[in-house]
Amino acid sequence: MKLLKIAAGVLNQTPLAWDHNKQNIINAIEEAQRQGVSLLCLPELCISGYGCEDAFFAQNTIDQSIASLLEIVDCTNDIAVAVGLPLRHNNRTYDTACLIVNKRIMGFAVKQNLANNGVHYETRWFQPWNPYVRDEIKIGEFSYPFGDLVFDLSGIRVGFEICEDAWVANRPGRILYERGIDIILNPTASHFSFLKSQVRERFVVDASRSFGVSYVYANMLGNEAGRMIYDGDSMVASNGELLVSGPRLSYEDFLIVPAVVDVELTRLNQTQNRGNIALAYPNLRVSDRFDWPDISPVIQKAELEAWERGGYLKEEEFARAVALGLFDYLRKSRSQGYVLSLSGGADSSSIAALVFLMIRMAVQNIGMDGVKKKLGYIKAVQACKTPEEMVGKLLTVMYQGTENSSDETFNSAKELADDIGATFLNININGLVETYRGLIEGQLGRKLSWDTDDLALQNIQARVRAPSIWMLANINNALLLTTSNRSEAAVGYATMDGDTAGSISPITGIDKHFLRGWLRWLETTGLNVKNELTPADRTGSIAGQTAPDELIKVSGLHAVNNLQPTAELRPLDKKQTDEDDLMPYDVLNSIEEAAIRDKQSPMDVLKRVEVRYAGHDDGPIHDREKLLVWVERFFKLWSRNQWKRERYAPSFHLDDHNLDPRSWCRFPILSGGFEKELTEMRDWANEQKPNSRKGNPARGKIGF
Repeated sequence: MKLLKIAAGVLNQTPLAWDHNKQNIINAIEEAQRQGVSLLCLPELCISGYGCEDAFFAQNTIDQSIASLLEIVDCTNDIAVAVGLPLRHNNRTYDTACLIVNKRIMGFAVKQNLANNGVHYETRWFQPWNPYVRDEIKIGEFSYPFGDLVFDLSGIRVGFEICEDAWVANRPGRILYERGIDIILNPTASHFSFLKSQVRERFVVDASRSFGVSYVYANMLGNEAGRMIYDGDSMVASNGELLVSGPRLSYEDFLIVPAVVDVELTRLNQTQNRGNIALAYPNLRVSDRFDWPDISPVIQKAELEAWERGGYLKEEEFARAVALGLFDYLRKSRSQGYVLSLSGGADSSSIAALVFLMIRMAVQNIGMDGVKKKLGYIKAVQACKTPEEMVGKLLTVMYQGTENSSDETFNSAKELADDIGATFLNININGLVETYRGLIEGQLGRKLSWDTDDLALQNIQARVRAPSIWMLANINNALLLTTSNRSEAAVGYATMDGDTAGSISPITGIDKHFLRGWLRWLETTGLNVKNELTPADRTGSIAGQTAPDELIKVSGLHAVNNLQPTAELRPLDKKQTDEDDLMPYDVLNSIEEAAIRDKQSPMDVLKRVEVRYAGHDDGPIHDREKLLVWVERFFKLWSRNQWKRERYAPSFHLDDHNLDPRSWCRFPILSGGFEKELTEMRDWANEQKPNSRKGNPARGKIGF
């Protein structure tokens, strides 16, 4: 046996926060040294931060990265560390991984495949490197190998796949396999999306098996730059077996995930593979001496955390990802808390619950003292003794009623606020609405009525709510949370500068159909924190300790879960509901997936949803006439409301087909509105069923 102790290092970094990022890296290295790790892989671009955007063009970003690197080098005695940074070479910028061995820079492996889809824009800033090419780069007075490299450390051969390199068909691991590699390091900044960890695990395990190597995968953690959340997924696999897997969505600054690998076993795999092609490229090899200490065998078995094997993975991931995103957004913006206009409906209630979970999960993960330390700049939380008391200091909600608001929504808002411990305020804005109405009526010389001015009378109520809630946010020096979900964003079912007002929009990446089910789940089932490891156990200091069994539920959601979603902007006797204004939310979600995610034409969308809602012996769930109206309504509203999506507050990226034009889906503000395609759809439907009727666009909360 030739046993080595290697590790993935997970970091919560911030773009361009040079001192913080450097110190976090040094702290992670020191922890790895304490644990006897010989080879540590840290995430992609962890020195500068991954989300620097156009700051990657600035020479200062490169200079500061190099300055941090040189200080980190001095902290690497008796350990080999891979650390990521941008470098400029021949007037091009590259995404590189520097391998430092015992206080010496051995060279820089360069990313060969750049991510350029969806949230990624790497080809704007970086140049890909060609395989089989080695150059030299000068840093200070010394020159170092640069390019496609294999590092030979006293006979142990180490190579790199950097993030996207592992996601492409012609991945560099294949070339590394041909060179007889022992260990592949993958420093990555792979953003969170639902169920993505399962995909990562497959390509890590498959690579270790097919290439006959030990494979180390180290991801970024937390809300790094604002929109993207990183789950800190980390793992080590060897010969097709997952040895260890680190905790995801942690509130720690860094995590070390170590494993013991047997180099002779992986070499045996390659030796016995008769299809093995062995190619020697001596000019690409960088060799140096490194003393690998003797390691005793250990029993290793990767296990999912309790919440990942409980049967509600998407619900758990949503709660944990958004809660962590909110926590990091709060502390990195150095705001004093959150403010929310709590209507008692599903959207605002879900956000209030997520802020509550933010504190509960943080306390469960790093303890009250750990949370107070991370929020050390907020004096109001330092004397808190319970998570609920802390929620009261960090979350202020306000119910803003009019004559069109019901007792049911007020009671729903109050019940939830009391249950989670939020500071609850209540004002009536009806007088303000009537003041604006009277001013306009005086200038127009006529009375406004619901028959002729429906949209204007709805929207003024939502807009009047904005100044008071903004004022409260300013007074508290807090961030205002806006409440639009993805289903509303798709069709513009929102009042600009009203319910869209805010600093951050936590749920614009999730559809209303899922959100309603998630609220019921949170009330009745709850987050599974059974057998969560303590923070000390995460760093390997205390073995076998677990936190008490617990399910986190929010019973205060009972009232909202028994309400029909409504904007409450029309008089109560009109019994306004969101789905009457639009369509059933499950149908809206199905149309959006087909039309926007899958880029299908209106006719193809109609055919697809008709099959989905065909029903069985009792007839279709929704007949073609209704579906025709809803598909037409969706495309018209989608086209006319791109300008709204351009103006939403920043939202979290939660899956790989969201509607944020800044991070995924771009569409022209002015367009033909699918007029020709909708005509073709109607003609086709009329040929199939001559009596089909055309529908009218929805009303309510969809105009300017």
